[in-house]
Amino acid sequence: MHGMTKADRATIRDRYGIEDRWPVVCEPFVQWVIEDHFSAGRPPYEAAGVQVVPDVAPYEIMKIRLLNGSHQALAYFAYLCGYRLVHEAVQDELFRQFLRAYMRDEVAPTLPPVPGVDLDSYQDQLIQRFSNPAIRDTVARLCEASSDRIPAFVLPAIRDQLASGGELKRSAAVVASWARYAEGVDDRGEPIEVADRRAEALTGRALRQREEPDAFLADVELFNGLPGEERFVQAYREALASLHANGARATLAALV
Repeated sequence: MHGMTKADRATIRDRYGIEDRWPVVCEPFVQWVIEDHFSAGRPPYEAAGVQVVPDVAPYEIMKIRLLNGSHQALAYFAYLCGYRLVHEAVQDELFRQFLRAYMRDEVAPTLPPVPGVDLDSYQDQLIQRFSNPAIRDTVARLCEASSDRIPAFVLPAIRDQLASGGELKRSAAVVASWARYAEGVDDRGEPIEVADRRAEALTGRALRQREEPDAFLADVELFNGLPGEERFVQAYREALASLHANGARATLAALV
């Protein structure tokens, strides 16, 4: 969903003959999941396509790790490569392949069973939704408040993959892409405005990391325990070194 623009008003006028002064444009995808926990009965929500379930937690974890996590996986690499609109980045086959592999190999294995959801189809839908040119979501929006989003959306799957021995090279690269982004300049030398409540501290550490590869991971509140995980740190260092030496696009290509 995005806010109103002059183009939206013109489209609705021309297509439907309606002068709507404040239209809201949204995508065709709809998913409502409600926990069946009511104190005095409820309407037949199922009749309107709502999933009524005994426990909403698996659906919430799926959404956070696959949708929100993939936004983070996309955002910093995309900005470093020069993309400013989400759909333009995801229409790039390299980004599509990276996101699909990230979701399939490093996030989906960490999810509890999600009754009534085909996880493969859900991942394909996410790629389609991110590619929708009508939404015009900005990459900069996805890059905001990283110090709240990365620990909530990306790091839990990394911890689960560490515990299970699963793959995590792309997830570690996502964290490295954030660290590279926090340096405040993209691969073309254009300045980046880091919009984060901890921006000064993040950039301060990021600017030391060419000499101290693990400088960005030193924030205990953000990365609690991960700097001691050798498998994660090794993958993170490799991705960060590639981002510095080869740039974001070549780093993505090696991960795909």
